[in-house]
Amino acid sequence: MTLRYDAGEVITAMVTPFNEKREIDFPAVEKLAKHLINTGSDTILVAGTTGESPTLTHSEEYELLYAVKGVVSGAAKVIMGAGSNCTRTAIESSKKAQELGADAILSVVPYYNKPNQQGMIEHFGAIAKSVDIPIILYNIPGRTGVNMQPSTVAFLAKEYPNIVALKQSFPDMDVITELKAQCPDDFAIYCGDDSLTLPMLSLGAHGVISVASHVVGDEIKSLIHNFKSGQVKAARNMHQKLYPLFKKLFMAPNPVPVKAVLSRLKMFENYVRRPLVELTEIERAELFDVLNDVLKSIDKTPLV
Repeated sequence: MTLRYDAGEVITAMVTPFNEKREIDFPAVEKLAKHLINTGSDTILVAGTTGESPTLTHSEEYELLYAVKGVVSGAAKVIMGAGSNCTRTAIESSKKAQELGADAILSVVPYYNKPNQQGMIEHFGAIAKSVDIPIILYNIPGRTGVNMQPSTVAFLAKEYPNIVALKQSFPDMDVITELKAQCPDDFAIYCGDDSLTLPMLSLGAHGVISVASHVVGDEIKSLIHNFKSGQVKAARNMHQKLYPLFKKLFMAPNPVPVKAVLSRLKMFENYVRRPLVELTEIERAELFDVLNDVLKSIDKTPLV
C-alpha cells in the first residue's frame, strides 16, 4: 500500500541552536541541518517541542523554516510545527507554513484548554480545510493534558485527505493496534518516543519522529530497515545498544540533554531558553558516560 504522504522513516525533530544572547544562531541552524541530512534523516521538523517552540515567536518559526528549506534544497523534506491551542492561530500558522514552502505541517492536540474529542475534530477539521499541504497530527497527552482517541484519529483521516499521518507519543501499544485497525491503510503512524520505535514498528508504525537521531540517526535508520527487511534480531540488537541513550536523553526536559550532547560535539553553544535550564556539570558527566558507552557499542569513537 502506498502512503498518501511519505515523509520517510526517520524524521528528526530538530533543536533550535541559540547563541549567548539566546537568539537563534542561524549559521549553527544551517550546520545542524546539513549534519542531519548526512546522518540518516529523511525529513527535518522545525519549530516542534524539541525546537523549543513554546519560547519561539511566530516570526522566528518562519525564519527557521526558511533557513532550513534553503539548506536542504530538496535533499530532505522540511516540516514545520504549526499547532496551537487556539484554532485561529493554528490556521494562521498553517497557512504561513504553506506559503513559505513547508512540505507538511505537524499539528499538536490543543493543550491546556483540554478540548473533548468533538472539539479536536472541529479544530483539526478547520485546519485541514484551510490548507492544501499534508498535516501530521500529534498526540502527546503528557504535555497536552488530553488524549486523542483512535476513533477520533480515524474519523479525521477518513474525512480529510490531507490529514496524512499521526505522531503518537503515548506508551500504550494497544492503541497502536486500534489505530491500525481503524485508520485507512495509507495513513502513516510515527512513533514519537525513540525507545518505543521497535515495539511500534512491530505493530505497523511507519517510522519515528526522533530526538536521538541528532546523534545516532544512521543507526536508527538501520534499525528500521533491518526490521522491515525481516532481520528482526539485528533490529533488536541495535535497539538494545541504543536504548540507554534513548532514555538518558530524557533525563531532563527535552531538548536540554540532546543540546548538551550536540554542544559537546561542537555543533553549537549549549544554550536553552528559559524556563528551561542547562544541565549541571554532574548531570552532563552522567549523560556523557552513557553516550560514550553507546558509541563504543556501535563502533563509533567516544567523546574526548
